[in-house]
Amino acid sequence: MQLLKKLFKLAAYFSSQKEIEVKKIDTQQLARSIENDLLDQYGSLLAGDALRRSMGFPSMAAFHKAIQRNLLPIPIFQLKDRRGRFALAKDVAFWLAEQRNSVM
Repeated sequence: MQLLKKLFKLAAYFSSQKEIEVKKIDTQQLARSIENDLLDQYGSLLAGDALRRSMGFPSMAAFHKAIQRNLLPIPIFQLKDRRGRFALAKDVAFWLAEQRNSVM
């Protein structure tokens, strides 16, 4: 929830800037901000429900279906002797920032 509030604040701020400036600066700045939030909440690795929620999947079943169909837009991986799939907070943050910019 905290992450979404920050995204909305950043979106409001950047919508008042020139569109050309937003495209050049915004992705990296926004990704850094999102990454910091994810690091504070979950650490450098996201897994399970944290990964599912941060990517916007409505349920774990939908998330698993996307994995089965190889539809996840970021690299996910398994760790030896650990259950589940993992992704780096940095990858999730950059993907979220790119998604936000793709509508501008």
